[in-house]
Amino acid sequence: MNRDELKKEVRSFIANKMFKGNLPGDFTDDTKLISSRLIDSIVVLSMVNYLEEKTKTEFAAHEVSVENLDTVNIIADFLSKKLSK
Repeated sequence: MNRDELKKEVRSFIANKMFKGNLPGDFTDDTKLISSRLIDSIVVLSMVNYLEEKTKTEFAAHEVSVENLDTVNIIADFLSKKLSK
């Protein structure tokens, strides 16, 4: 899965889980998800589970962090690096 596909998956998850299928007009790939409290820890864990299934990889406990999961771009970068190993 390439970076653009990863971003599409993350946006789709957020749209469906948080906004009934449609992202707000001011949502960007740099919108802070966790640090702005747009999503809570339950949604983060659900997103991690979703991404693990989609990418057929596992997150280590220390990888589930704001540093790796705070924006669509950060998530795509993190997963791209993880999948390239």
